[in-house]
Amino acid sequence: MSLKAFHIFFVVVATLATVGFGGWAGWRAMRGGPSGYTLVAVGSALFAVILVVYGIWFLRKLKHLSFV
Repeated sequence: MSLKAFHIFFVVVATLATVGFGGWAGWRAMRGGPSGYTLVAVGSALFAVILVVYGIWFLRKLKHLSFV
């Protein structure tokens, strides 16, 4: 596995983990949890968007390299 392929895999896994954690925090906030859960949910959503933008930027920057 090339470094490019591993990097893309890692960004995808990190994005999914961030979305899952943010969803859990949002669910806890809607069930009457402390206000900190709302901040965590919003922060996770923001970080997930940043990861997606970074992933797209990374793919465009290294599109000339193969995945092998």
